[in-house]
Amino acid sequence: MTTAPFPLTWLYVPGDRPRVVAKALASGADVVVIDLEDAVAPDRKDYARAATAELLTHSQQVPVHVRINALDTPWAQADLQALVSLPGLDGLRLPKVTSPEDIRRLAALTTALPLYALLESALGIEHAYAIAAAHPALRGISLGEADLRADLGVRDDIGLDWSRSRIVVAARAAGLAPPPQSVHPDTRDLGGLAASCAHGRALGFLGRAAIHPRQLPIIERAYLPTEAELEQAERVIKAATTEQGAQALPDGSFIDAAVVAAARRTLSLTDRR
Repeated sequence: MTTAPFPLTWLYVPGDRPRVVAKALASGADVVVIDLEDAVAPDRKDYARAATAELLTHSQQVPVHVRINALDTPWAQADLQALVSLPGLDGLRLPKVTSPEDIRRLAALTTALPLYALLESALGIEHAYAIAAAHPALRGISLGEADLRADLGVRDDIGLDWSRSRIVVAARAAGLAPPPQSVHPDTRDLGGLAASCAHGRALGFLGRAAIHPRQLPIIERAYLPTEAELEQAERVIKAATTEQGAQALPDGSFIDAAVVAAARRTLSLTDRR
């Protein structure tokens, strides 16, 4: 299995459709997320779990995560019993997290698997930092925007921006990676996806979840640094190696330790270009 140093694309695929899962594994996504929750009808849960367990008896060429059912559902325990010891499982994603106790409970039921929390309600957003800092096994947090939108009753996309910024801050404060954006639900609206990704990048997200392979190149292109950004980052790093302390570049831009750190993060993505 190969792992992208900074995953930018996370492709969700229904666990009860093995052929679609196989296509997802060959799609070029950085991480494939097999969904046992919202994408699977109740009468298909057992089949989805069994098919996923069969696949994950062997490691795959890309990291595979599984979004299990929420811990308060009748399917969660069976999901965990079937999956946590399999060699092909690289992470568990827990939906509808509302408290740090949800994460600690899940961590106690697994064998040091990387965990990822989905915050999908007002209560989850209120507890964002406590969730992000709940347990060392937690590697990331992100939003489930469809459920959150319904819970908050917001009409326009901008109504979610406070919640988006909240989890970006919580992730950073807890020492986690920047969160990926939630999915863009219209798989044919590639122009809207690109604009939404640009907005998400401005808010501090890194990468995005997808629900169709056609969305992957749009997401990756949106989150990779431009040539101008790379050139600026290189100028910052060069200046930082020759002088100490805060300073101004010839173009008048000001740099200090924080600007240098941002430049290093930009350059860290160059291997993906």
